Amino acid sequence: MRRLTSFFFLATLACCTFEKVHWNLAGTINLADILALCFLVSYGVLMRPRVPRTSAILLGFFAAFVLVDLIGFYNLDTAAALTQFVKGLVKFAIHFVFLAFAVSWLWRRGQGYYWRSLGFFCGGLAFNALYGVAQLLVAEAGGNLDSQLISPLTGGASQINIYGAVSGSSVFRPNALTGDPNHLGVMLIVPLLILAPLYLRLERTHRLKSRLAVLIGFLLIVELATLSRSGLLGLGVGALILGLPYRGYLRSRALLLPLAGATVVLGTVILSRLHYFEVVLRSRVQTSGGSQSAHFEVYSFVPQILHSHPLFGLGLNNFSVYYQLVTGKSNWGPHSFYVSLLVETGLVGATVFGAFLIWVFVRLRLTRALGRALTQAGDPLGARVRPLAWGWTAALAGTMASNFFYLTMQFYYFYAFLALALAVPLVFARRPATAPA
Repeated sequence: MRRLTSFFFLATLACCTFEKVHWNLAGTINLADILALCFLVSYGVLMRPRVPRTSAILLGFFAAFVLVDLIGFYNLDTAAALTQFVKGLVKFAIHFVFLAFAVSWLWRRGQGYYWRSLGFFCGGLAFNALYGVAQLLVAEAGGNLDSQLISPLTGGASQINIYGAVSGSSVFRPNALTGDPNHLGVMLIVPLLILAPLYLRLERTHRLKSRLAVLIGFLLIVELATLSRSGLLGLGVGALILGLPYRGYLRSRALLLPLAGATVVLGTVILSRLHYFEVVLRSRVQTSGGSQSAHFEVYSFVPQILHSHPLFGLGLNNFSVYYQLVTGKSNWGPHSFYVSLLVETGLVGATVFGAFLIWVFVRLRLTRALGRALTQAGDPLGARVRPLAWGWTAALAGTMASNFFYLTMQFYYFYAFLALALAVPLVFARRPATAPA
């Protein structure tokens, strides 16, 4: 049973960004939903009465969130609103309970298993990026990779994002196995910001040094290929945070090598179609287009909703219902996590979530303190824990910045990300039986 639980857990980490792999059965059911539920059931069989304090606090936050949502339930006034509320609450429950139990599971399994879990999480994102490159190449050749691989599996239609056209040539933005190129761009900042400090602190002779350099360069290329301004915003914020402790590496060969490799590849591609890329990049730099207006327009709904439902909002997962009543557009999300938070859960819900994020940052500060203490004690584990702590801190801040115009903080990968981040001080506060991986 333990092996089965581990399989479902690692599979969930690897597949948590595969949004396109879903089925319409009484709503949208993702592959990650199925795997996470299987993990929770199998973990429930093995679960011991004692859980770490972090998991207990997480369950306390979960109870607070559910209480806010249930009070907001009384603001629903249509059948469509009720349907959206139930869907949102079920999804959120699975996500957050998975987070609490994942932390407990990592705490039980120890340091070696933590590194393995981190590898599956980053490996899943790397596979997603690799699929995005294949998707882009097939699209440039006139094909649709999704119709060959994804549609037969799910029974639904999907394809690469078509941004527009330049001189009769379509402009493609890879969305890979996510639902949107911006989702992919925001998700990819997580492995970039986590792996970068680990890579910089690895010994020059370490067997993973060169592999991480190639992987970081590759992920950076795919990040830029998404043309996601939100992704680049988050990456920039995270890089600024990492620049504080790692400013001594700014001119190092270790940092410049993957950056130079990515620059050479991108430069070669851009020079081969210079006019094409000039037009595309110019369109992404301007801020007066329709998509930009839509991103900022959703913020105008916040004061309207707070005026009518200030404390608990419209109800969980109900922004699209309200938006359809106002504009006639259906299935239109808020394009901002913070707009969604305020509109759907009100000031009380935003305050609870703000407290939750502050608590996560406090835990990350304690993790950095643990890494510093290990380093001062001459423990080689400090060279792993401190980069992890800074990487998770930068990734969280970058993701929060990106979500001003997108809402990936509602997705599975964000909860997997939090589980791995919060488990670090629990796992590494105990000395391993063997040397760190």
